[in-house]
Amino acid sequence: MITTTKPAPRLSARRRSTGRPARGGRRPLRTWVAAVAAYVIAALFLVPYLEMLVMALRPNDELGLATILPRHWTFSNFTTLWSTGLGGSIGTSLEIAAGATVIVLLVSLPAAYCTARRRFRGRAAFLLLVLATQMFQPAAMLVGIQREFTNFGLPPTMSLVIVNAGFNLAFAVWILNAFFSSIPVELEEASMVDGLGRIGALTRITLPLAAPGIVTALIFTFIAAWNEFLVALTLSLGQAPSQQPLTVAINNYIGEYSVDWGHLFAAGLVATVPVIILFAVIERRVVSGLTAGAVK
Repeated sequence: MITTTKPAPRLSARRRSTGRPARGGRRPLRTWVAAVAAYVIAALFLVPYLEMLVMALRPNDELGLATILPRHWTFSNFTTLWSTGLGGSIGTSLEIAAGATVIVLLVSLPAAYCTARRRFRGRAAFLLLVLATQMFQPAAMLVGIQREFTNFGLPPTMSLVIVNAGFNLAFAVWILNAFFSSIPVELEEASMVDGLGRIGALTRITLPLAAPGIVTALIFTFIAAWNEFLVALTLSLGQAPSQQPLTVAINNYIGEYSVDWGHLFAAGLVATVPVIILFAVIERRVVSGLTAGAVK
């Protein structure tokens, strides 16, 4: 006696791949609500920059008009901006921000790694002392900082590199210490069993996994040094406009009796370009650092 059985009905490709019943192509309502809310918030953050762009492209004789858009567009505020020495100020700010960022990373990486992997006496007190330095305001130490670097005879650019590195070092140590502590030490031990030394395990396993924390510390330090104004204004007094940091150079457009609004808004837009480029270059490396080094 021959019996035949009917083949089981095939599951749809989507059900086989996900293990869940296939759904329609429509997205749930909460997805659309979240997307609309995200676009609205992004638009609110972009409105000030759009207003700066409109004001930078508005002629001087139309600054007092109560209109959203100018009647005539002009690019003279951008073309004549470089004759005021803004190009040299951008280079000075780049030197200060890049130098402070490099010093912070070179000092905070070994300090954070040591405090995360070593349980030495006084470790908690050291971390507490590092955190306590964040409570000191630069304005309260401004006179002492100015006198100290004046007595040293250091150039203003070098002085600002050291000052900005000192101000942002504590935050970088805390951020990197948290990331190093979250990485299992067994990954380093396994790599050392395979033949890597301590330095090799750090550079090939731990640092790639801690890439998001390193990027966070890098961005925070760079932006803080790029936007610093009070100490930069004090230490760069008497310097030529092209040798002053960008924040001080932008402040020079505000005079005692008048304000150069066109150049002020144009310089403000130009000042955001290096930060945007930094985010565009580094953002793609954050996701790759989450899993790099974890799989052999």
